[in-house]
Amino acid sequence: MPILTRIKPNLYKDSVALMRVAEKLLQDPAITRATLVMATPANKEILAEAGLLDEAAGRAGPSDLVIVVEATETDRAESAFASVDAALTAGASPSGPDRAIAPRSIAMGLKAAPEANLAQISVPGPYAGAEALKALKAGLNVFLFSDNVPLEQEKAIKNLAAQRGLLVMGPDCGTAIVGGVPLGFANVVRRGSIGLVGASGTGLQEVSCQIHLQGEGVSHAIGTGGRDVKAEIGGISMLGALDLLATDPETRVIGIVSKPPAPAVMRAVIEHAGRAGKPVVVCFLGGAAIDLPPNVSQARDLFECAALCVGRARGAPAVVTADADAPVPRFASGQRYLRGLFSGGTFCTEAQVALAAVGIACRSNVPLDPAHALARLDRSEGHTMLDLGDDDFTVGKPHPMIDPSLRLARIAQEAADRETAVLLLDIVLGYAGHPDPAGALAAAIAQARDDAAAAGRALPVVAFVCGTEDDPQVRSRQEALLRDAGALLAPSSSHAARLAARLIARVNA
Repeated sequence: MPILTRIKPNLYKDSVALMRVAEKLLQDPAITRATLVMATPANKEILAEAGLLDEAAGRAGPSDLVIVVEATETDRAESAFASVDAALTAGASPSGPDRAIAPRSIAMGLKAAPEANLAQISVPGPYAGAEALKALKAGLNVFLFSDNVPLEQEKAIKNLAAQRGLLVMGPDCGTAIVGGVPLGFANVVRRGSIGLVGASGTGLQEVSCQIHLQGEGVSHAIGTGGRDVKAEIGGISMLGALDLLATDPETRVIGIVSKPPAPAVMRAVIEHAGRAGKPVVVCFLGGAAIDLPPNVSQARDLFECAALCVGRARGAPAVVTADADAPVPRFASGQRYLRGLFSGGTFCTEAQVALAAVGIACRSNVPLDPAHALARLDRSEGHTMLDLGDDDFTVGKPHPMIDPSLRLARIAQEAADRETAVLLLDIVLGYAGHPDPAGALAAAIAQARDDAAAAGRALPVVAFVCGTEDDPQVRSRQEALLRDAGALLAPSSSHAARLAARLIARVNA
C-alpha cells in the first residue's frame, strides 16, 4: 500500500490536537495508518522503526510537522492530506489589523493573563524542559504534558521548582485537576475535601471518579509523571504535592496512587505522609504491606483507595462494595486464557496484581516481573494483559483513548483464538477522550460473542467504565451500551479485575 509523506515547515501543533486529526483520518477504511508528529529526533526514530520515515521526513527539523498516511490507493491518501489541511486551518484567526494574536511564548501568555499561576506545556520533548524553566523562573507552576524529556532535565527542572516553592506535574503527565479545573485526560468530578497525588494518570482518573460516585469530592488531583517516584528523581513532585495538600485548608484527606516507588523514595513519601497532620491513604499497586504511621492507611487497589479516602473524610468506616459474582459459562475444550485489552496503563497493572493474588501469572508488554515480558506484541501468550496505550502500540496511531481502531482489531483477533476464555476491557471517559468509547466498541463486543457462540464457544466480556455521569460521554449511557452488547459490567476497575480473575481461576480449576 502506498505511504505518502508531507512536511509542514515551522508549524507546531499540540500532540492531542494531532491525535484527534489522525483519528478522523482513520475513520476512512481506505486509510490504514495515519500519524502527525513534530519531527523531533525521538519521533523520527519511532517513525523509522515503523517503516514510515522517508528521506524528506528524515531531513525535517524539530519545528516541522510531519504527516504520514498509508492508504489502499494513492488518491485516498491525497484526499487525506486535504482533510488535514482543512483541520489544521479550522478556527484560525482572521487576517487584518484587528485580528487577535494568540500568545506564542510564556512571556506573552503572562502579559495576557498576569494573574496566572500555572503554565500548561505541550511542546516536543527536546524543547519542553526549556519552556518549563522559563515558566518556573516567571513564578509559575507547571503542568508538563510533553514526554521524551531527558531524565537529567526532569531532575533539574524539579529541583528548581522545589527551591522556588513551585510544583512541576510531569513530564508525561496526562491527568490533573487543579482547583476544580481539569487538565489533560481528566473527568468531571465534584469539588470536595479529598486531595490526590498520583504517579499514574488513569489511576488518578479512577480514584477521583470513584470518590465522586461515592458522594464525596476532590480538592485537587496532582499528577507527578511516572518517573517521579524512581530513584533517579527521588519523588520531588510527589513530596512537594504532599506538602501542598498538607497545608491546603480545603483538603482534609490525602490519597496517593502509584506503582511501588523506589525504596528510598517510598520511605521519604511515608515519612512526609506521617507528618501531614491529616489522614493519608496510600495505594502502591502491586506493592507489599508496609509499616505505616498512625495517620496513614494502605489500600490494596484503586477502589479501596477511594473508599478509604471517603471513609476518612466522613469520619466513618470505609464502605467497600462486595464483589458480585457471575455464573461460569460452559467453556469449550481448550478455552483457558484471560486476555486484557486496556487503554489505561494503570488498569493493566491492577489486573496483573489481581491475577497474581489468585496465583495466576500472565504475560504483558508492561509486566510486573520483567521475566513475564511478552515475546511478540502481535500475539498473546497464555494469560495476557496489554497496555495498548504504551508507546509500543501507538506508533502511527493515536492513543486508544482517542482512537479505538487498534483495540477493535485486537478484540476480533483474541475472540478468534480458540484458547481465549474471557476478555477484559476498560472504557475511559472524560475530557480529551473519544466522544463515545463504548459505542465504538459495542458492535465489536457483540460480534466477538456471536462469532464465538457460532463456533460453540462461550466468550464472557468483562468491562468497566472509568467516568462520571457529568462527563461529556455520560457514564450511564456508556454502561447501557456495554450491557446491550452483552458485556458483564463491573462497578470499578478493581471489581472488574477480580471478576475476570475469578472466572479464569474456575476455568482452570
